[in-house]
Amino acid sequence: MADDAQPHPTLAQLWDARFGEPPPAGLPETVPPALARILSRRTMRRLKPDPVPDGLLSLLLACAQSAPAKSDLQQYSILVVKDPARRAVIAGWLPAQPWVTEAPVFLVFLGDMRRARRMGELRGRPNANDNVDSFMNAAVDAALAMETFLLASEAAGLGCCCISMIRNRIDDAAALLGLPDGVFPIAGFCLGWPAAEGRVSMRLPPAAVVHVDRYDDSRLPELVEAYDRRRHARAPVAPASQRHADRYGVADYCPWSENAARQLSIPERAGFRDFLQRHGIALA
Repeated sequence: MADDAQPHPTLAQLWDARFGEPPPAGLPETVPPALARILSRRTMRRLKPDPVPDGLLSLLLACAQSAPAKSDLQQYSILVVKDPARRAVIAGWLPAQPWVTEAPVFLVFLGDMRRARRMGELRGRPNANDNVDSFMNAAVDAALAMETFLLASEAAGLGCCCISMIRNRIDDAAALLGLPDGVFPIAGFCLGWPAAEGRVSMRLPPAAVVHVDRYDDSRLPELVEAYDRRRHARAPVAPASQRHADRYGVADYCPWSENAARQLSIPERAGFRDFLQRHGIALA
């Protein structure tokens, strides 16, 4: 378990690591350890092969089930992939992500609309809410459970890495994992003891993300430009990480906004909607 007695960085250090700028006035002078841990959280892709005890995993899964759920409907499931053969198949789909193989624990978080349907059948009630809103509720429920599991795992000293790319092979994943109609993958999830200290990923400044009373992005160009410069100075995008270099080339200066724009310029997972409809999820 993580030791809360260990000293934590100052608020100025935490804020600088996360945003690359000084903290605003008025923040608490002392940051509680739990909040310091969240502010300094980082994705851990290099994990030791040491096993995660079954009891600890069960405790973390219970924490995941403590997440908020829309109307208490609890429209999500968590699939623990233990079979080495199935793990090997998934890893084969993601050769650029060796941590899928290396992590001692691999899970898949699922939106689950099937359970609610079965409740209706068991109680003899019609389901009049099998629609896009229910799909969104199930996706959000699964995401909240995954984030709660992540925070609990990191509080226990474990490292985590979410794997959205499992949806690149969504039909294959559904077949491999036996997903019935109404159940869809949100993300895979690698879990284990960190083998190296990860890097804090600099985020957009709160001024670009937090709005008061009404949405206002009039300052977005200047805020993103400054953010791009700060982030590039600390952790420039390596040539191998520049998106779609075959189309756009390799740039000496490829800031976050450029890389994001490159990624979003080409459709990804175009078959996702078709998958949902073929698996009994109405999007009307």
